[in-house]
Amino acid sequence: MPARVRMEDRECPLSTAMSYVGEWWTILILHDCFDGYTRFDEFQANIGLSSSMLTARLKTLVDNGVLDKRPYQDKPIRHEYVLTDFGRSLRPVLVAMAAWRNAQLLPEQRAMILVDSETGQEVEPAVIDPGSGLGVEDPRFVFTAGPAAGPEMRARYDGGSRPGS
Repeated sequence: MPARVRMEDRECPLSTAMSYVGEWWTILILHDCFDGYTRFDEFQANIGLSSSMLTARLKTLVDNGVLDKRPYQDKPIRHEYVLTDFGRSLRPVLVAMAAWRNAQLLPEQRAMILVDSETGQEVEPAVIDPGSGLGVEDPRFVFTAGPAAGPEMRARYDGGSRPGS
């Protein structure tokens, strides 16, 4: 994370999530991973990122536990990058981002859609609260300070500093 962040951002799950995947290229690498690509040359061909930049992004994903780096060839040594369980848990996030964008387009304008592989039918992903059955976009769902919140986070959510309060 950058050195100049607000104290509350250091514990905010949105801020910390962005430190893992907040770069454009990182999202594209993950998209490739979810499409089954694992090798450096595949990522480079698909994304068009320079070798040094791709190396840095892959290293960050490995260091953060999103990808595992595994040798697949000895001479010369070559590695593949495979999603960890932690990395696979990001799939719903990428699916939701694509669905959010597609929802703003007419069906004929969508270049990539999510389908059920058995039926071929397009699916409309949703993030639902299992307790109420409501979509989390419902305004009744709000963020609040959690049990591990520090003083800055508590001040933000418990101190009435929200706009309009």
